[in-house]
Amino acid sequence: MSSWKNLLLRIGDKSHEYGASTDFKDHIETCFSSLRRELEHSEKDILDFLVQCVEQLPHKIPLYGTLVGLMNLENEDFVRKLVENTQTNLQDALDSGNCNRIRILMRFLTVLMCSKVLQPSSLVVAFETLLSSAATTVDEEKGNPSWQACADFYITCILSCLPWGGAELVEQVPEEIERVMVGVEAYLSIRRHASDRGLSFFEDDDEAKNGLGEKDFLEDLWSRIQDLSNNGWKLDSVPRPHLSFEAQLVSGKSHEFGPISCPEQPHSPSTLSGITHGKQRHEAELKYPQRIRRLNIFPASKAEDLQPIDWFIVEEYLLDVLFFFNGCRKECAAFMVGLPVPFRYEYLMAETIFSQLLLLPQPPFRPMYYTLVIIDLCKALPGAFPAVVAGAVRALFEKIADLDMECRTRLILWFSHHLSNFQFIWPWEEWAYVLDLPKWAPQRVFVQEVLEREVRLSYWDKVKQSVENAPGLEELLPPKGGPNFRFSVDGDTERTEQHALSVDLSNMVKGRAAAREIISWIEESLFPVHGLEVTLKVVLQTFLDIGSKSFTHLITVLERYGQVIAKICPDQDKQVMLIDEVGYYWKNNAQMAAIAIDRMMGYRLISNLAIVRWVFSPENIEQFHTSDHPWEVLRNTVSKTYNRISDLRKEISSLQNGIVSTEEAATKAKAELEAAEAKLTLVDGEPVLGENPMRLNRLKMRAEKAKEEEVSIRESLEAKEALLARAIDENEALFVALYKNFSNVLTERLPDASRAGTLWELKSVRADSMSVDLEEPSAMEVDNENERQQKSQSNGGRTSSDGYNIGEKEQWCLSTLGYVKAFSRQYASEIWLYIEKLDAEVLTENVHPLFRKAVYCGLRRPIN
Repeated sequence: MSSWKNLLLRIGDKSHEYGASTDFKDHIETCFSSLRRELEHSEKDILDFLVQCVEQLPHKIPLYGTLVGLMNLENEDFVRKLVENTQTNLQDALDSGNCNRIRILMRFLTVLMCSKVLQPSSLVVAFETLLSSAATTVDEEKGNPSWQACADFYITCILSCLPWGGAELVEQVPEEIERVMVGVEAYLSIRRHASDRGLSFFEDDDEAKNGLGEKDFLEDLWSRIQDLSNNGWKLDSVPRPHLSFEAQLVSGKSHEFGPISCPEQPHSPSTLSGITHGKQRHEAELKYPQRIRRLNIFPASKAEDLQPIDWFIVEEYLLDVLFFFNGCRKECAAFMVGLPVPFRYEYLMAETIFSQLLLLPQPPFRPMYYTLVIIDLCKALPGAFPAVVAGAVRALFEKIADLDMECRTRLILWFSHHLSNFQFIWPWEEWAYVLDLPKWAPQRVFVQEVLEREVRLSYWDKVKQSVENAPGLEELLPPKGGPNFRFSVDGDTERTEQHALSVDLSNMVKGRAAAREIISWIEESLFPVHGLEVTLKVVLQTFLDIGSKSFTHLITVLERYGQVIAKICPDQDKQVMLIDEVGYYWKNNAQMAAIAIDRMMGYRLISNLAIVRWVFSPENIEQFHTSDHPWEVLRNTVSKTYNRISDLRKEISSLQNGIVSTEEAATKAKAELEAAEAKLTLVDGEPVLGENPMRLNRLKMRAEKAKEEEVSIRESLEAKEALLARAIDENEALFVALYKNFSNVLTERLPDASRAGTLWELKSVRADSMSVDLEEPSAMEVDNENERQQKSQSNGGRTSSDGYNIGEKEQWCLSTLGYVKAFSRQYASEIWLYIEKLDAEVLTENVHPLFRKAVYCGLRRPIN
């Protein structure tokens, strides 16, 4: 990489490019000197690379802005091109809805204004363009309030620029910026409060939460900006290197910024129903998502006396680094540790990362990315960050009963993986008290699931050794042992005729018998004599045992003998029996059971509807609140069905693009052939219609080939569209079956709506039914003040003598409702397509209100 590129890239960092200096002024002068020498020879390269640095290292924008200001003194034409390039990029970002690019380029324009490169009035015009579009969008008559997410994003962009240039705007164009602030305040007065309903981390009851009148993200940011304004725009988290060069920069030419325009949002339909509004709102929130939802798991004392606006700005820095370095975990950790702020921010860094890991409906990147970043940060800051992460885990563990079910699953997966990278070391004795809690208590289930996932990542004895400081926790470990083969010949097991049949089948497989031979053997010797049940057991158990040695063995057996299984289990009833056999064989290994079922579905040996039926079988229903196993199988099933549709849509989109290009090629080839055929040539002095015969043949072959390619792609497109139509029908049937099953099992177990119309009332059902002897002191009074308050604050202080006061039936309902909400939220885009059918068949007037609320909450659909 060129030296000037290194200097641009590493400006502001502790790096060998800048020697021992850490002073921003020295860095800017050094980099400017290098760029000035190269500008004449590499102007375009410098322009492109500088823009790339601005967009992908946004926490360094003040340094780049000052650098551009100095270059403006030497080469106004270069800076004019840079401003025009920025205007083009910003317009492209607005047209495509690229939220991160819009936000960062607006910040860059603000910093250019501070460096005297951009006229303040031009920046105000850009602000007013966004403000006008936002106000129009939320206007009931002129706009489409369903797209408020877009309008809120535009206002957030304006407000988030002000920490970087509010002081200069107030000083240079006070009336114009005051007009913008009044406009923002007017917008906030007409927009609807944006509820986090369905997306909050904790399962706080909606009625209770709504009554608190909490500020939403935009209202909170407006409050922080007002505090900053009242404080004279003074803050610590934004470097202001342009002030060191103010005497020089003031002599530079301020450039005009070209006009920008915001794209029109979809028009509001003439008759806006609740469903139409819900679909459009969902689409808007997908395109313009809220960047962060704050966890607030640490006490306020950990904020290092930060101003609210400094907290927001460091969040912005951290989120930008996480976004732009998602493929480079070590660089990401290095930049997160070295942000340009004069205070410590480990707690804020941990809270921001966890807020992204647990963000609903889904994190911006795969959870694995955040796991790796946390590991690298623990290694980069060994004296501080591991303790902060441990504090975050403890804080979340204390509130685990109220944590959203999807977040709970992600936390389990992250924590087990994290510990596997640090030799499984954790002070388990702190959590040994969970053994005193009932088996359905969320804290106990959390520890149990973490240990089960650890065993998957290591081996049973290793994990047992890791909990030796709390040996009682060994009872929460999963069973130790391998397969549970019905026809094992080891030990003193009595040999039956079925054992002999299994041995015969095993020998046939080892002899590489073809699938049709085994089918013939089953039809002639096994099924007529022993019936379906024995046939199923012998065949499935034997195949599973042969495939148990490794994942590859399993795949080989399914590929070679899938026809045999399909022959025995052609319908749902038999497929449910098949899954029972898989569960029996792998009852000591939930991971292998889930993998086997997933692979069988992949080979279409089991339908997704059969898996749903199996998940909602009585035996599994009883585990809904104490084990993740049935939910893991169900998640895999819905995910695989959804992924089939996603893959087909991508393939169809690619084929449609292919048709356009092949049509153009075919048209061009045909035109060339017709032109050649129409051309007059002389042969033996006589005019003959047509060009050189050899060239004509080549053109004919090219035209025919182009036409054949077009026909071939069209046939492929038709086939894929047919597959997509089938997959969509399967998906619809899956979701209808899933919600019917949810409705049925919840209706059987939920208390009457008059007693439990809200989650809070459901949690209180058991407490209300218990008779309390007022003469006896409460458990909280008996406890020593210095001890953990009744060991479990996790259910909002509702404690009893057993440490957890929610009954098993109520906990079952809470867990199942939590999963209803999680599935609704994760697959909302698909569910909205079938919402009319779900309304007609499942979400009827008679459905329990808590079930309806869970579905609506996941879809962010208003109850009324």
